Amino acid sequence: MKFTLGIDEAGRGPLAGPVAVGIVAVPKGFDVFKEFPGVADSKKLSERRREKIFEMLQAHVARGDVRFTVEFEAAEIIDSEGIAVAVCHALSRGVNALAPDATLVKIQLDGALRAPGEYAQETIINGDELIPLISLASIAAKVSRDRLMTELAREYPRYGFEKHKGYGTAAHYEMLEKYGPCAIHRRSFIHLDYGEK
Repeated sequence: MKFTLGIDEAGRGPLAGPVAVGIVAVPKGFDVFKEFPGVADSKKLSERRREKIFEMLQAHVARGDVRFTVEFEAAEIIDSEGIAVAVCHALSRGVNALAPDATLVKIQLDGALRAPGEYAQETIINGDELIPLISLASIAAKVSRDRLMTELAREYPRYGFEKHKGYGTAAHYEMLEKYGPCAIHRRSFIHLDYGEK
């Protein structure tokens, strides 16, 4: 194996926006914890800390020793095919882009995620907490999705996406009650009867 890929997703549970799958590739023997001090599960880090580590990741990419991608799957695919299938689509796309030759890589995935069958892979429960490379993938996915939701907030300013990133906060539900869902809402995740307005 010449490369190891770490994979995690972000945005599985929100009411709006895409799901994101982060995939980070490092060469064999690369010490993620040493090169990314403070790396941890994205959910346990402040936004500022996540952004700092993401900047480190971009610097390593610029030097050529690390590669990464974040693949998104839109709300309409989540609604039509389900969240698990949407995650699988994004994951497969990203793996094939970063590692087209399955013989050269080993993949480490968080939770219940699975890569295409031709790849050597290991799924690790709580991998985003236990495996620094998966933690790094979780940060890449989270930061990229948060930035996208902030951009989408300018297109759909009524909902406050820049604050809650599409998650089901009280303020988000209040805006849904007032305005109904917009084009990036996941209809299948909204359990109350909000009509288009």
